[in-house]
Amino acid sequence: MTTDLPAPEAPETESVGAGLPEVVDTVAVAKLYGAPLFELPQDLYIPPDALEVFLEAFEGPLDLLLYLIRKQNFNILDIPLADVTRQYLSYVDQIRSTNLELAAEYLLMAAMLIEIKSRMLLPPKKTEEGEEPEDPRAELVRRLLEYEQIKLAAAKLDQLPLLGRDFLRAQVYVEQSLKPRFPDVSIDELREAWLEILKRAKLTQHHKITREELSVREHMSIVLRTLQGRRFVEFQELFDPSRGPQVLVVTFIAMLELARERLIEVTQAEAYAPIYVRLAYQPA
Repeated sequence: MTTDLPAPEAPETESVGAGLPEVVDTVAVAKLYGAPLFELPQDLYIPPDALEVFLEAFEGPLDLLLYLIRKQNFNILDIPLADVTRQYLSYVDQIRSTNLELAAEYLLMAAMLIEIKSRMLLPPKKTEEGEEPEDPRAELVRRLLEYEQIKLAAAKLDQLPLLGRDFLRAQVYVEQSLKPRFPDVSIDELREAWLEILKRAKLTQHHKITREELSVREHMSIVLRTLQGRRFVEFQELFDPSRGPQVLVVTFIAMLELARERLIEVTQAEAYAPIYVRLAYQPA
């Protein structure tokens, strides 16, 4: 709803324009409703439609309808459509004279209210299943309740503290020195850092891995030749640690093969006593 405030009397622009029809070189200082104004008004002039006071501002048709219902304490589940529609149309008539585009949206809701009222005046018809028909106001009530919930939630969000409205962000400028400041390092810290580098260098040493083909049969012959002509040989004498772990493993496998084929005998007098190896046969 808008109300036009009375404005002071304006100077007669027609007389100004009529008084200077022949002054071609005069430059207009302003334009008022498309007409040139060659002299400034001597008093404060406000056009009639320059100032409007909005007594009630609504977000849309649902907002207006909800306002009319809550203002008169109507039961939203049992809306008296005759009274509400009459008040609603009264408001629409007021805004239609000033803003036709805005009134079109409200007229759509007014048509819906009239349709609902007309459906309520007609005798109800039962559905195909024989049930009672739904209240014509049910869909409108559902939309109003949903809108009211959203409106209350928006009001709660608006009450939360807002930057620039309820509080300001504090900003503090700290002047920093242009001269760079380097950390102090002692000799002990340098020594520890150097030792750490050496430790990591040892962990990244390169190793060359070679592949050596070893024959179990060949080492079986070597063990037999070692035992040849000897009564007993201590177990550890059959291994040569200087040749590497690969040779030790193959020699041990060769001894196991000889023992499985019963070509050698492995004996021990008692627990934890030395282990001896000998040939299982004595050559002639």
